[in-house]
Amino acid sequence: MTQSSQLTALPVGYRLAEYTIVRQLSVGGFSVVYLALDDADRKYAIKEYLPRNLACRDEEGMVTVPHDLDRDAFNLGLKCFFEEGRILAGINHGNVVHVSNFFRANQTVYMVMEYADGRSLGREIEVAGGKIEERRIRKWFAALLSGLREVHLHRLLHLDIKPANIYLRRGGHPLLLDFGAARQTLSRRDKHFASMYTPGFAAPEQYEKDQPLGPWTDIYAVGACLYVCMGGSTPQIAKERMAADKLVPAGKLFKHSYSKELLELTDQCLALSPDDRPPSVMSIQKRLIETDYSEPEPMPEPSFGATRLVGWIKGLTGGRSS
Repeated sequence: MTQSSQLTALPVGYRLAEYTIVRQLSVGGFSVVYLALDDADRKYAIKEYLPRNLACRDEEGMVTVPHDLDRDAFNLGLKCFFEEGRILAGINHGNVVHVSNFFRANQTVYMVMEYADGRSLGREIEVAGGKIEERRIRKWFAALLSGLREVHLHRLLHLDIKPANIYLRRGGHPLLLDFGAARQTLSRRDKHFASMYTPGFAAPEQYEKDQPLGPWTDIYAVGACLYVCMGGSTPQIAKERMAADKLVPAGKLFKHSYSKELLELTDQCLALSPDDRPPSVMSIQKRLIETDYSEPEPMPEPSFGATRLVGWIKGLTGGRSS
């Protein structure tokens, strides 16, 4: 059986339980997300379990597994996806996407989530010109980590925290989206899913099948997000850092723009060894809500020689600098 691109996503107008598909919002190697309306015209985002390396959709809309050897992996991911939905449905926190329903249909599982107006943190960084002021970083991440802490208390990890999965509602209220428990399970089980990590945000232990994952894994990704918010490019891939660490520390790169305390926190979160990272999400949150933090290190004054050179150039150009 071959997978047809026309059969990947459910069509517009498709009736799925009490929901009607409006359009596709996103598609990845692991799932498809749709905008849908219920019978009262309320908007929802519906996430469908559809790992492309293992499954496809037939002409009747059923999700099928063409190769018997892939069936166990598909079922394992399905089980994790369903469990993820069950846990998220039990979490009622303003900074965690709310799952209102999850059900089986079309030989797969669907997760029904709130649909919020706003934009991703990644888009917000672009709009802000590539960097976010410290006050907003501290406010947003302190709130977001409150939600992440609640997730960890329910013994669930996010495992794919990145600017695209942090959503800012209108007014700047942050929301944590797109948990990856099932995706992570498949990634660790099958080499075909290695690309499902997000390079630069995935912690070193996510690349090693025998390394335990925990809150410290999400903490690394939080550090990567802080780094990008300050104006940095996506950090060097953790696996490459383990071989030759070329990541310029935040404390060096942004010392003239942000407080020493925030820079130190970011670099600690990005430590390659889990033992060197902050011990908990709560500890990071406490440091972010501190109001007594230092001013950025001032830019150095131009040297005497540089000052004379600038004056000499201005003299030659009649006071013009160019």
